[in-house]
Amino acid sequence: MKWIRSIYDWVLKWAERPSGPRVLFVLAFAEASFFPIPPDVLLIPLALGLRSKSFKFALLCSVGSILGAILGYNLGYYAWWSGTGDFTPFAHFFFENIPGMSVNGFVKLKALYETWNFWIIFTAGFTPIPFKLFTISAGAFNVEFPMFLIASIVSRSARFFLVAGLIWIFGEPIREFIDKYFNLLAILFTVLLIGGFLMIKWLV
Repeated sequence: MKWIRSIYDWVLKWAERPSGPRVLFVLAFAEASFFPIPPDVLLIPLALGLRSKSFKFALLCSVGSILGAILGYNLGYYAWWSGTGDFTPFAHFFFENIPGMSVNGFVKLKALYETWNFWIIFTAGFTPIPFKLFTISAGAFNVEFPMFLIASIVSRSARFFLVAGLIWIFGEPIREFIDKYFNLLAILFTVLLIGGFLMIKWLV
């Protein structure tokens, strides 16, 4: 959609401004609950522009995203269901206007939480799956908050610090690799991690 591309370009412009780090924090916060553009879009050029502060930018990104995840959880917990058990007008507004949000996808998540618990939050936080869908649905389906918070902290921090670490080590040459393959590798790593966990559980 053209408006998504316009927002994407607008976000990139902040990498050239002194207020870029503050915008990164706000972007990470908003993306975890309603904004369509992932914070990596701004994290990468900021870290490339000042590699010595790559991990500082990753920390800003992580804290903002975790606080945004808490907001998303509370939106789902307090504002998603009407007294009759139907979606509220607020929820329908999200389904109709926020990319990555849909009624069908939302409803299917309940079974995933019952089966995977921690791992479904971790997967959403570490991979390119829209995180906001999982933060809000976790609250709506009353997922245990401490578990949700731990999974969010681990997954979001791992993702952003990995990006910052790659840039800190390799600099500009890693940009194309991140753009092309990072999300694919993040998914593969998550699959292997969960597969290893299940194998250990089965063996024991």
